[in-house]
Amino acid sequence: MTMTDLSDLERRCGIPGAVRFEADPNGLIRALVSTPHAEAIAYLHGAHLTHYQPRGGRPVLFTSTQSRFQRGQPIRGGVPIVFPWFGPHGVDSSAPMHGFARVAEWRLEAAGRDPDGSVVLSFGLDSARATHPAWPHAYAARYSVRIGPRLEVALEVTNPSDQTVTYEEALHTYLAVEDVRVVEIRGLAGGTYVDNTDGMKRKTQESEPLRITGETVRVYLGTRATCVLEDPAAGRRLFVEKWGSDATVVWNPWVAKARAMPDFGDEEWPRMLCIETANVGEHTIQLPPGGRHVLGVGIRSESL
Repeated sequence: MTMTDLSDLERRCGIPGAVRFEADPNGLIRALVSTPHAEAIAYLHGAHLTHYQPRGGRPVLFTSTQSRFQRGQPIRGGVPIVFPWFGPHGVDSSAPMHGFARVAEWRLEAAGRDPDGSVVLSFGLDSARATHPAWPHAYAARYSVRIGPRLEVALEVTNPSDQTVTYEEALHTYLAVEDVRVVEIRGLAGGTYVDNTDGMKRKTQESEPLRITGETVRVYLGTRATCVLEDPAAGRRLFVEKWGSDATVVWNPWVAKARAMPDFGDEEWPRMLCIETANVGEHTIQLPPGGRHVLGVGIRSESL
């Protein structure tokens, strides 16, 4: 993006005292948002929110210090948009992990301010702007980010074609915690989950709270309830309220996996936990011609 493009973006979407734009050290364009309630940073690259912090509070999102802020590479942390497949592609091993949306350059279509001072950013992506041979379907995606007393993000996908389109999706939220070894997660009791660390076995979450005691990759099925993450070391709890989602993914890499990831600090794993709002696996979306689906999550912080 040239300086002329940056100036145009500022003209179209800048809001004095609330939204301004800059290029980061690697030349990626980002929006810096300031509201009476919170501050945030969102990139056009991947429409990726990397920072949200309530006024007077701690950051809600974790972003790795080792993240690659480069075109064609995903950002490690914040809220990556997973679309149109989850994890590695089932057939094409050369296809990007978690789909192409998180490494695509989205267009910032609008920025607005609500009466309470909250800021809403609206991004767009479609099949003319980003696609892949592994998923050569027509689509139109809109992504909204609301920076207010709580964080709200929503992904809307529309099928403009005359054929049913099948896809997976997730809002891959990296939540910041003080120490993942002492956090407690409520809202998943009685649920069935697929344990990716144990041969994809199906298991039942017999009771709650869920505690993290090692590498964790769990896909909870048929889950619509709000998850509550209690972080006693930080003196707060986070509420993760979702809509349009039938799966919840809980992930922490723990020691060995963290050290094996080149864009993740070796000692950063205790400071994060992903509770992802998703439609994956048996909850894959089948969108009919002209159909529309919205996946969203709201996250708020409360002192213990």
